[in-house]
Amino acid sequence: MTWDRELFPEPVARRAGPIINGHVVKLEGGYSREIKVGQPILVAVLAAAGVARLVTRAVVSVLRAGSGGGGGRKWKELKKGPEYLVTPMRIRATDGVVCEMEIHGHLPQSALEPRDHVQVTVRRQRDPDLPPRVERIVNLTTAQLLTPRTPTVWSHLGPALLTQALLGVLVFGTVAACALVT
Repeated sequence: MTWDRELFPEPVARRAGPIINGHVVKLEGGYSREIKVGQPILVAVLAAAGVARLVTRAVVSVLRAGSGGGGGRKWKELKKGPEYLVTPMRIRATDGVVCEMEIHGHLPQSALEPRDHVQVTVRRQRDPDLPPRVERIVNLTTAQLLTPRTPTVWSHLGPALLTQALLGVLVFGTVAACALVT
């Protein structure tokens, strides 16, 4: 008599790690998940960037007759946050237990295959209902070190907006210092 895996799937464990050794059992299809952007962070960055934009527009309007006006991204677009790929993965640990975890970010398609011998470094996620997140994979079969990368709030806002915000803080700080001195 054979075991019907669809009716009676093998039990899956969620180990906290930090390091789990074993063989890849299954890589499931990936899906996207969104990073939440905190409203206070977004308001502070946009307010500081707005100061820099006002100063820039004033300088541009003095230098030429009309300002072209830069569009930039809208509040709704910035608040939505970046999306990243989540790929559920199962490995059979050296003690025979099947462990469930998630890979956040992109990996090369041929980087992991079922039956590859791996050493996985995992970390608990904030949500206790989610399986641990993979921080690093050492594929011992192919001798590859794999580190999935996810976008951050700062990469989502972008260097242009963050530079404007920094300039805005400097302008605001300079004006405040001059007001205090006089």
